[in-house]
Amino acid sequence: MRYKRASRPSACAPHTGMTIVTASSPSGAAQLSASLAHVKAAGWGKGLSILTRITVMAFRHPWQSGAAIGATFIASAFQLMIPELLGRAVDQAQGIMASGSLGVEAQDALLWTALLLLGASVLRGLFTMVQNYYSEAVGHHIGYELRLACYEKIQRLSFSFHDSMHSGDLITVGLLDLEGVRMYFSTALVRMIFLSVLIGIGAYLLLSTDVVLGLLALSFVPFVGWRSSVTQLRLRATWLDLQERLAVLTRVMEENLGGIRVVRAFSAQKHELEKFDQASRNALSLAHQRVGIRVANTSAMTLSFFAAMGLVLWVGGAKVTAGEITVGTLASFLTFMTILQMPVRQLGLMVNAFARASTCGARLFGLLDMEIAVKDDPKAPALTVTEGTLRFENVGFAYPAAPDNPVLQDICFEARRGETIGIVGPPGSGKSTIAHLIPRFYDTTEGRITIDGQDIRDVRLQSLRRAVVVVQQDSFLFTTTIENNIAYGDPWARENQIARASESAQLHNYVLGLPSSYGTVVGERGVSLSGGQRQRLSIARALMLKPAVMIFDDSTAAIDAATEQRIRSAMRRYASDRVTLIVAHRLSSLMHADRILFVEDGRIVEHGSHQELLALGGRYRALYDLQIRPDDETLAG
Repeated sequence: MRYKRASRPSACAPHTGMTIVTASSPSGAAQLSASLAHVKAAGWGKGLSILTRITVMAFRHPWQSGAAIGATFIASAFQLMIPELLGRAVDQAQGIMASGSLGVEAQDALLWTALLLLGASVLRGLFTMVQNYYSEAVGHHIGYELRLACYEKIQRLSFSFHDSMHSGDLITVGLLDLEGVRMYFSTALVRMIFLSVLIGIGAYLLLSTDVVLGLLALSFVPFVGWRSSVTQLRLRATWLDLQERLAVLTRVMEENLGGIRVVRAFSAQKHELEKFDQASRNALSLAHQRVGIRVANTSAMTLSFFAAMGLVLWVGGAKVTAGEITVGTLASFLTFMTILQMPVRQLGLMVNAFARASTCGARLFGLLDMEIAVKDDPKAPALTVTEGTLRFENVGFAYPAAPDNPVLQDICFEARRGETIGIVGPPGSGKSTIAHLIPRFYDTTEGRITIDGQDIRDVRLQSLRRAVVVVQQDSFLFTTTIENNIAYGDPWARENQIARASESAQLHNYVLGLPSSYGTVVGERGVSLSGGQRQRLSIARALMLKPAVMIFDDSTAAIDAATEQRIRSAMRRYASDRVTLIVAHRLSSLMHADRILFVEDGRIVEHGSHQELLALGGRYRALYDLQIRPDDETLAG
């Protein structure tokens, strides 16, 4: 049984109509050169809004978050009972020792106190476990939602965004930053509630028992608060710097893995290792600096804690000697401070969690809130193809990063169903940009593009990309079977449809010769296939969809002339009911076109059939002589 593909891409569904072919890539400019740099300038107000946003996300799961916070309060209450019960046990034991009597009543009282102490400890542990479980559950729910939202946003962001954003940076945001946001609820918010209840109610109990000892026991809290505030500022800045250095590290690794064949071919392993080592050292040095900040902060807070405990022991001992308080009361004070010791040690981690969530959230939400350059009007109708006429009307275009440097100017032409239009010109003249404007990879800055009189900006994007398919020079293949790659746009296509498309692309015989035929799995990015085979597979994938407009963007550059001729002959039956647009550097790829447009400096400077352009004796003729008759050109020179 044939393996069925699991998803149906919305941008590549079947339609009937025109075809277009092109062959050079645009000099894509960055839509945002530093999309996340604003985080450094974000102040406390920005950080607070980020933390508030994460908190709201957490409370979208009221049952789990309520259970976690409720368990935190209950665990704190049992935690606060332990010092009181321990102090009572000390006083009871001292009373028994002072009286020299081991009476039944005294033993029963001490036993009940011990059982209460044991019960309080067990219940504190149980509710702490509930708190940890549901805190983690909330964090994983947040992570799941943000992971989907981040991936969905990346799918919808325009080509201008991906032109400038490195994939390593996106991976850093989607993994490291997302993890920092996910852990906020359990490591920052719940921990803060626990410590606030512990210190707040504990302070009331201590001060109501003895004001002096209570103040001494809590004397380290203001110092800890000050140190925490200073540390948060430093950790906030250093965490962002660390994220940027880790992004560089990820980028170096991703480029090395993607270009491993080039690295091996040029014996550049040592250079690549030195580059990776330098990036690793940069990240490691800052990580050491952050550890130093945390250790210094934790040590200072712990020192203040033990200093306060020493004062309590000294003053409390004097009060016990004077008979003002009992030994059990002093023991309860010391026990309470001992209980506070661990939260105090974790206060640095809590502060770091707040700082990390703030900076990570700013980067992550900066991506999620980014404006999409090419988007749908919610009320836009679907594209309706009738006559199948494509028209460029005074089209001009400039990339967002260079709005004052237009790539196209005053582009005007019309292509009707059944026509093949060729586009040729020197590199960087704007040929591929023309092709990429038709499916709205970018939006025009001047003029308009219409299909059957419908402005493509006024129709639903999904319906437009069902009607327009671009076969690009860079043939990307997924790490799956050949069958699944060909049928990517129509996952439920029948085997005979896949075979016919493969035959038209002159790939069928090669596939049949493979051990698993169409079930053969291609390597990462199709590395197990040659460049020509990858391009033929991409052509077969496009032919599967039968679109209204078909664009070939130098998609036969890696195919030999004989195979290209066979592909062109097989495709004539496809071109009869659609517009075909071919952009190519090689004139043999488009000499058969009904009309050829010669583009230079973003303008159409010549147009006509192959014979008409030759007779014109202009730029096209010069290029023809250079490519087709190089020997004659040499002799003429």
